[in-house]
Amino acid sequence: MAHDHMRFMVAAIALAEELNFSRAAKKVGVSQPSLTRTIFELEACVGGRLFERNRKTVRLNDAGRAFVEEARMTVLHDERAFQSARAVMEDAELVLNVGRSPYADPFLTTTLLSLHLPLFPKLRIELSQQFSCDLAHEILSGGLDLAIVTEPPESKRLTTVKVAEGPFYIAMQEEDELAYEDAIALDMLAGRPWVIFERRMHPPVYDAVMRLAEQRGVRPTKIHHIVIPEDAYPFIADDDAVAFVVKSGAMRIARDGITVRALSEDCLLLRTYLASRAEEKSKVVSELVRAFMRKLSTFAKAASFPLPVAEVNQPVVVQ
Repeated sequence: MAHDHMRFMVAAIALAEELNFSRAAKKVGVSQPSLTRTIFELEACVGGRLFERNRKTVRLNDAGRAFVEEARMTVLHDERAFQSARAVMEDAELVLNVGRSPYADPFLTTTLLSLHLPLFPKLRIELSQQFSCDLAHEILSGGLDLAIVTEPPESKRLTTVKVAEGPFYIAMQEEDELAYEDAIALDMLAGRPWVIFERRMHPPVYDAVMRLAEQRGVRPTKIHHIVIPEDAYPFIADDDAVAFVVKSGAMRIARDGITVRALSEDCLLLRTYLASRAEEKSKVVSELVRAFMRKLSTFAKAASFPLPVAEVNQPVVVQ
């Protein structure tokens, strides 16, 4: 029965990805009639249809999406079990796939990469960068083991531990009147051109900025959208604009006549989390999270500033 379950899951995942029986059959290396029979057997086993199809189209229904989502995780864990065993027998490296948000403080990434785990001396971290919503999706789909993610979307299937908190920064010309302020309130930015990241990069954070501006009646004269902080230069220099940047962006842009000030709005603080799957049972992930939090705590004590209280929406599972 276990073999049948794995066969069902592999077939359903392939059909969900291809939405075509011929291509899905080719993907898993069976004939189309064989794949069709497997899908019928699967649907009989679960007691209903997972795919809606006719002669021209195939699509997942809600039950199918729920099945395939869990099936992907099961197949992933099955593959990793074999990979882990082979790695130990061959004395090979153990690889963790870790993502990071472009908004995250580079210090957090450097700290994570500097960790040495005595129980896993050959651990190697493969690092990638994506937007926060994409990182959450990759964690849930099994593409990532862990991520340093700023303001991740809420999900009961994610475990998140807060590791940092900080404000937006406002970039402006050095001779701007706002440069004489120690910190900037949102109201001070009324009647100015704004430069801000494109909404697709982080819809919840973008919407939070715009919602607060609307509530306060703070209106820019125009809005320029950018992808990287450096793109703000011409707008600041030529259009007398002010730019919303995060700490890492502020460090990169604060030169050549540009200065930055913190945005003093508590409701717009950016919170960064270490995120993993809620059902994650990997000992190496649990150990890495613990080591990371210990090192952050050590740095915080040495620098005499409080580490943000760890807010865990679900516990990291330790076996």
